[in-house]
Amino acid sequence: MSEKLWIFDTTLRDGEQVPGCQLNTQEKIIVAKALEALGVDIIEAGFPISSPGDFNSVQEISKAVSNPIICALSRAVEKDIEVAAAALKYAKKGRIHTGIGVSPYHIQYKLRSTPDEIIKRGVAAVKFARQFVDDVEFYAEDAGRSEPDFLCKIIEEVIKAGATVVNIPDTTGYCLPEQYGAIIASLKNNVPNIDRAIIATHCHNDLGMATANTVAGVQHGARQVEVTINGIGERAGNTSMEEVVMAIKCHKSIPVYTDIVTPRIYQTSRLVSKLMNMPVQPNKAIVGRNAFAHSSGIHQDGVLKHRENYEIIDPKEVGVEESSIVLTARSGRAALKHHLDALGVELEGEELREVYEAFLVLADSKRDIGRKDLLELVGKYMEESNFIELENVSYSSNGSVNAHVKLKIGNDAHEASSTGVGPVDAVLKAIETIVKPQVDLEEFLIQAITHGSDDVAKVHMRLIKSEKPYYGFASNQDIVLASAQAFVDALNKIPVKEYANA
Repeated sequence: MSEKLWIFDTTLRDGEQVPGCQLNTQEKIIVAKALEALGVDIIEAGFPISSPGDFNSVQEISKAVSNPIICALSRAVEKDIEVAAAALKYAKKGRIHTGIGVSPYHIQYKLRSTPDEIIKRGVAAVKFARQFVDDVEFYAEDAGRSEPDFLCKIIEEVIKAGATVVNIPDTTGYCLPEQYGAIIASLKNNVPNIDRAIIATHCHNDLGMATANTVAGVQHGARQVEVTINGIGERAGNTSMEEVVMAIKCHKSIPVYTDIVTPRIYQTSRLVSKLMNMPVQPNKAIVGRNAFAHSSGIHQDGVLKHRENYEIIDPKEVGVEESSIVLTARSGRAALKHHLDALGVELEGEELREVYEAFLVLADSKRDIGRKDLLELVGKYMEESNFIELENVSYSSNGSVNAHVKLKIGNDAHEASSTGVGPVDAVLKAIETIVKPQVDLEEFLIQAITHGSDDVAKVHMRLIKSEKPYYGFASNQDIVLASAQAFVDALNKIPVKEYANA
């Protein structure tokens, strides 16, 4: 029989410790509400003693959300705990998360203490926290490198003191899955009062095993997982929420369930990425832009025939509209036909064979094949083309920013002007006044390729039309021009039928 697995999200505490990812209170509330809608059970909202801003954020999040438990972090210090309790004043359900280092490294070198003293401090912190809240979580920092007998002893004592959850962090990401699973199993088998508390996992990703270790912990009895959206966090990051949730959903043999609304995963991922200004790597499991993209001909043919040939997750389960079939030199005839159909060009037999052979020659000389390339390959089979070409971009600033663009769509020339908050905004708006259908610009990323003030900028955009994503790429020393080129590149990937229905 399946048991409840509690999802403890620490995006707003551990995740926010990433350099450059700090959020203001209003942004934290936006994320907290998204986590509530996602179905997260516990939100670790911050470390109140660390700053007035963190205190205020925990307090305001406590007011803003109703369903999740709101958790505040503290050290095993009375002042920390008092401040955490004050920050949780308005929480419908509040939890204090206190603890101390338990590995020989932390006891000897960080805390300059003794094992007996560490137990006393841990017990005292839990007892003090219980004066303010009924729900107290104890973290045994660096448990992944602790002595097994000592870990069992301190966990037994803090449960006696009133801890309702015991957190077993692999703080440095050191453990192998079998080692971390064995730690959890040891607690289940050797701590006599372990049934009075929930065991929690908290794994870091320094060796790339945070998700594997977390799942191993669940398999051996942990019933709370501490995770972040997109796996963000200290150093190499924390366990990724979406990876753990989908791993459990895919593997029915793991006897647990979560209350996560999985179709909201992708939009929550993009929200956190945008607000924290931290792009999601393209090959990131579950939420990376390549997670459901296929470029190998063998894979493309298999997916087009039956999705489960190469996808263990239906993209819609995590909020992605559909898989992407990317055209490269490795693509097969089925993928080419799929893209030609989207262009409104239906070829069969000898005509398809002829175009495919020409496609292979072209694909060998180019990294990716775009809509313009396909239109050139099948030009004689089409009566007209609506391919968009960017012919000229100009902009000026005189109080407000004005932009003027010239486009060629098929054989027709178009011009438009617009104003915006900046040159990129003005140029994109000018393009939108010409091109239909209207789209939502969901992701806009600029990266420097070279170094110096004359950098070549690489622009990546993700547009949404009819709930489907379309990607555009461009590079140029002029950021405004690169942005316009990437926007047009994405527009050119929207199927003909979408323009027909605009």
